[in-house]
Amino acid sequence: MSRTASRPVTAVAACAAALGLTLAATAPAAATVRSDPAGRHTAAEIHRFLTGFYGQQGPTSHQRAHQVSAYLKDRAAHTDGYELLLCAQNTPRTITVGTVTTAQSAGVGWATVTTGWGGGATRSFTAYVGLESHPITLQDVDCGQ
Repeated sequence: MSRTASRPVTAVAACAAALGLTLAATAPAAATVRSDPAGRHTAAEIHRFLTGFYGQQGPTSHQRAHQVSAYLKDRAAHTDGYELLLCAQNTPRTITVGTVTTAQSAGVGWATVTTGWGGGATRSFTAYVGLESHPITLQDVDCGQ
């Protein structure tokens, strides 16, 4: 490779390094900022978790294995006839997560999760997250039936 040909590569590498240093310098500060001084999950964090967990059609097998409490996994394993984490028998077309409420004294946050089905039908259930669960996990669901 000629010396002239290596200059653009060097310039790109220098820019990437500079960009990487900038991202590295700002990322940890943004990742560690918490609005709750006790280290509990906030309503915004729980909403992001539930939205990511449920996605558009339900949790993945990885999420089921790693983001669900042992208690809820056991309940789901012993629930026949429907999918406990979705409170349904089938896969919904859409899923939306409502406003999160937190109860600091109870150490729990929850939101209504609404599933959308064919013909415009909807069903709702409540999903619960422990405010102090690290990593954040789905603790329980209430299908309301």
